[in-house]
Amino acid sequence: MSRLENGIITLNIKKYRISDTIASALSGVYLKAEEKNISIGVDIDEKLELYHDKKWTSEAIFNIVENAVKYTKNNGSINIKLNKMELFTKISIIDTGIGINESEINNVFKRFYRSNDVINTEGIGVGLYLAREIINKQSGYIKVESKKDVGTTFYVYMKN
Repeated sequence: MSRLENGIITLNIKKYRISDTIASALSGVYLKAEEKNISIGVDIDEKLELYHDKKWTSEAIFNIVENAVKYTKNNGSINIKLNKMELFTKISIIDTGIGINESEINNVFKRFYRSNDVINTEGIGVGLYLAREIINKQSGYIKVESKKDVGTTFYVYMKN
């Protein structure tokens, strides 16, 4: 994390199929999702190419999806959708999880932040911080919307 922040790690930004990057990210969470009987749906253009660092972008998406699995109860769902817009492509990661209190939405990207609601759940509070740093370093950004006990949607905006 500190190497990324200090610019020691350089990003290898090239044009890659975003579907391959998302598939790589999902490969690390399928087992945990399966254990909780959480369905993961993917609705993306498999041919769409974006300029991004494949390894680090996969890490960012993995961190978001891993949280979705962690905070979604058994038999829930996670859906990933792409929407190509004029300047950005929006990757929506939608879960039916426990949601985030409105008062805490701005804190979830802070380093080491953990809500009191999830203090007993594994984690140290760096995944979303790291995801935001990775996407920001590629001229993208992340937004989040959430409703307590309904679910959360993370929007990852990547430059076209």
